Amino acid sequence: MNDRTLPIVSPARCEPHGEPRRDLYGDPRREPHGEPHRETVRPAACPAEDPARRDAGDGHLSILYRGPLASCDYDCAYCPFAKRRDDPERLRADRAALQRFTAWVAGRDHPVSVLFTPWGEALVRSWYRAAMVELSRLPQVRRVAVQTNLSCRTGWLADADLTRLALWVTYHPSQVAHDRFLDKCRELSRLGVRHSVGIVGHPDHLDAARRLRADLPAGTYLWVNAEEGRRYTDDEAAEWAAIDPLFGYSRFAHASAGLACRTGESVVSVSGDGTVRRCHFIPEVIGNLYDGSFEGALRPRPCPAATCDCHIGYVHLEPLGLYDVFAEGVLERIPAGWPALP
Repeated sequence: MNDRTLPIVSPARCEPHGEPRRDLYGDPRREPHGEPHRETVRPAACPAEDPARRDAGDGHLSILYRGPLASCDYDCAYCPFAKRRDDPERLRADRAALQRFTAWVAGRDHPVSVLFTPWGEALVRSWYRAAMVELSRLPQVRRVAVQTNLSCRTGWLADADLTRLALWVTYHPSQVAHDRFLDKCRELSRLGVRHSVGIVGHPDHLDAARRLRADLPAGTYLWVNAEEGRRYTDDEAAEWAAIDPLFGYSRFAHASAGLACRTGESVVSVSGDGTVRRCHFIPEVIGNLYDGSFEGALRPRPCPAATCDCHIGYVHLEPLGLYDVFAEGVLERIPAGWPALP
């Protein structure tokens, strides 16, 4: 436990395998139940712009990619995509979009990192497994990661470059037996696959989260996403912080308007058709990946949203200092030096 534990302060929850909420495109976001009022936290002072801070000027670009895929093999009560089935036409479109994106990355002459943030479960689809392997073997790719429920088999990982590939895994206690899920996580550790594991901070999940933390290897970070719409008492927050010492960052939404953010400069969101936005939660289009029009729009810019309540968004807010916390593990949500914290 250190000063970054913040048991009474912090942001939000939204990445896949959470619960329904609407993003600024009007699409449902998988976050914990409901849409009630949430308190927000304003970071202290916004530090002065440091021109040397962004990847030493090597042109590194982090991309959050989300294609048309919206089907999932799980049936979580809090997810609008539970047991949803995509028709063959949508699956073909998703596959073609992913192959086009993979080819674009392969053609880059600058460093690229990719986090796949699908609405559905990606790794049960062969084309996502193939894309992960292909991208991991490209010399310009620093990291390729995906958000997954880990329901797929793990044999395909043998073909990947595990120095570049990582998994962001979410545990759903109602969908998979503890021992089965734990065996999968242990297999990842045995194979040397970088991964984090997480859970939604619903009260019904507390015992399962404690059991999982006790049984996971100490070197596996177990994060907790605060449940959407839930107000945690200090005592409740402390229970979750005992499992995830960084839970404080997820407890409250962050007041973000006007704050410096890496999105739109060194981090972008890309949809299946190549539309580029600064992040998943800001509707403004800044260009297209495939015609190159986005490149001229990349620049430092403040956040235009009142609040940021999702890890894949607020991790890029500069005043929070989370690049120091996660360092090379920003995309896969692994703190630097875990189990020690910076």
